[in-house]
Amino acid sequence: MGKIENVTDSSLPECGVARFLVLLNGPWATLIVRELLRGPHRFTELRDALPGISPHTLTSRLRQFERHGIVTRTTYAEIPPRVEYELTPLGAGLRDVLEAMGTWAMAVPDPGTEVTI
Repeated sequence: MGKIENVTDSSLPECGVARFLVLLNGPWATLIVRELLRGPHRFTELRDALPGISPHTLTSRLRQFERHGIVTRTTYAEIPPRVEYELTPLGAGLRDVLEAMGTWAMAVPDPGTEVTI
């Protein structure tokens, strides 16, 4: 399999695992989904919940998620304008995936602790 980061949105791989990795490319994408699983968020709320993420990266990931139907962007006609991002039912389907990843990761022993069999 070629380099996953070179796959464009218009040519998603047929392999489900490779496709998942393209759609949720990098740690920020998964952490953005984690935050949105808690409910709709404004851009600044997402940025504040993810210390270290650049506005460019957050914008890029949110736009990618919108293109693939994972997130909806709702603009409210208020002064000042308010924009919220929310997972679609497709995006909300990632809950079980992230919970399984978290469960698996917590089962991996810390290298600094002793494992008894």
